[in-house]
Amino acid sequence: MPSDTIVFNDHPLVIRAHKAADAEAPAHKSLSLTAQAEFEFIAASGNEAGGGTALPRFRMVAYTGGPMKVAGWRHPVVIDLAGLAIPSQSRPIRFGHDAAAGVGHTSAVAVEDGKLVASGMISRDTHAAKEVVASARNGFPWQASVGASVEAFEFLRENQSATVNGREVQGPLNIVRRATLGEISFVDLGADGGTTASIAASGEAGAAPPTQSTPSTPPTPATQPVSGAETPDPVRDLRAQMAAETDRIAAIRRLCAGAHAAIESQAIREGWDATRTELEVLRASRPKAPAGPAIHAHGQAGITQKVLEAACILSGRLENPEQHCNERDLEAASRAFGRTMGLQELLLHAAWANGYSGRTFRDWHGVMDAAFGRPGADVQASIGNSTISIAGILSNVANKFLLEGFFSVERVWRNICAVRSVTDFKTVTSYRLTGNDGYEKVAPGGEIKHGTLGEESYSNKAETYALMLSIDRTDIINDDLGAITTVPRKLGSGSGKTINEVFWAAFMANSGFFTVGNKNFISGADTALGIDGLTKAEVTFMDQVDSDGKPIGVLPSILLVPTALSAMGSQLFKSLELRDNTASARYPITNPHQGKFRVEVSRYLGNPKFTGNSTKAWYLLADASDLPVVEMAFLNGQESPTIETAEQSFNRLGIQMRGYHDFGVALQDPRGGVKSKGEV
Repeated sequence: MPSDTIVFNDHPLVIRAHKAADAEAPAHKSLSLTAQAEFEFIAASGNEAGGGTALPRFRMVAYTGGPMKVAGWRHPVVIDLAGLAIPSQSRPIRFGHDAAAGVGHTSAVAVEDGKLVASGMISRDTHAAKEVVASARNGFPWQASVGASVEAFEFLRENQSATVNGREVQGPLNIVRRATLGEISFVDLGADGGTTASIAASGEAGAAPPTQSTPSTPPTPATQPVSGAETPDPVRDLRAQMAAETDRIAAIRRLCAGAHAAIESQAIREGWDATRTELEVLRASRPKAPAGPAIHAHGQAGITQKVLEAACILSGRLENPEQHCNERDLEAASRAFGRTMGLQELLLHAAWANGYSGRTFRDWHGVMDAAFGRPGADVQASIGNSTISIAGILSNVANKFLLEGFFSVERVWRNICAVRSVTDFKTVTSYRLTGNDGYEKVAPGGEIKHGTLGEESYSNKAETYALMLSIDRTDIINDDLGAITTVPRKLGSGSGKTINEVFWAAFMANSGFFTVGNKNFISGADTALGIDGLTKAEVTFMDQVDSDGKPIGVLPSILLVPTALSAMGSQLFKSLELRDNTASARYPITNPHQGKFRVEVSRYLGNPKFTGNSTKAWYLLADASDLPVVEMAFLNGQESPTIETAEQSFNRLGIQMRGYHDFGVALQDPRGGVKSKGEV
């Protein structure tokens, strides 16, 4: 840890500074870096210009240019000092970034040797200023913290490297490419508690303070009294300065190598050192970034609701994310968060967009209040009047994962049933017209006879099925983004399983529906699935008649089988011939049913948990659009479940998600199918 000498009232103090804290949260607009700092207080003798008591002065290396663990940022942060704008040489010096706790101001701020250097005076007559001076006199190890507004940054991914401030850095980390210096603060405690201040005091009373040197000049060692300074030699100093300048210009020309004439000229003219020159050469040599939106922080337009939704989808590993988000949002999310965004990051971004001023997740209730937009949240005016709805993000993202879970379960029911939309939960009745609908020959004179119509009716009714799951406080504190992807997946798959259970329970409870009396049920040894059994079922289906005793005129098209008969069903549909492998007859038999009946296989038909199950029974059905044997009714035609999210009630901490689905199932026309028992 670097150290330097503080001289206050002739007492040299050696101070080592601390690094800043880390917090698992993304970048945001304002940035405070508790830097490795070096201070020098100078209690000047005599009067200041204009008369009066001398003001204590200070000098500090406010930022060393390296990676820092910063509160509010998930990964380490490096400020690219080449992109740091310094509005003026006079910047406020505060205590703890508090505008009401002024300490003084800078008289010079510059980038030297890849570091941010500042010097100035304790010019404020405040309690904070007096505290800083008095504590320094007592040897307190003050630290420095830089306050800057971030205008653009880039995320350096894992296994990537870059050169920043003259040194190579490795990802994952954030590189702040453009920022504006606001203020510099004295802070009393860094986050790295393992580092301590080493304090030594020596010197003679009444010794004259050292003259203020440039930041690159080595400090006076703590063991050497200030009053014992060597007598200056102007000739020697001039030679040293000329040699240093010659070395500086040679280094600049070597780095520019004739390929960067403009940089070389500016570097020599403005007194750049080799580190600054190398940085500018590397920046100029770097490929230009493709046109596109910059990623901004904390309230900037780059982090939008759509970008956060895309980040959730990438982090949740949803298949084919490009089908759910546009390419621009996916790219922005990838650059800002990679594929590892945390749940706390999501909630903090929503809170920040709604004006929340906190920097970390320590204020649990404040973050949640702001994220959900509750009245009374401790927020400030949102930047650009932009807001992000955490409820909207959670609902949109959850619905995508819910549908993934919903469609991951068996959906054979959808291929064999008719679907209708209902507007309420009342019982609905369908009427199918029957009667004499045959055309008759028109007699001479042109009179057309009236037919007669009867009615057959079938009923159905939608009901609500629902489940609620919660993301509790533990999930959020553990920063588990998987909670908002796993929970809706479970709700989706749960809805899909519920539909299957309700549908197949109703379909298989068919002992009074498929009967010999209805002429849609066959049994016996010759009804096992095969050429003969399928032929018998086809004949039975084709021989069905309407209420007038005439053929129904509908053809079978679906062969519905349990998993045990899946192979035989596929053979009957695909094979041109089947081979008889009995002991007395080993010869091929032409398959008359090849390509006739589409095979549907359901694992529910043979499951022992369902009444009416069988591993040998099978069905020959008409297409549901011609004559449905079973029907599904959905409220307002909504075939997939709905998910809603909200913060938990007052007596519970967390986020709750509920999924619900409104549907009903009922058997319809018995002439729409034939059931084969498949055994004696």
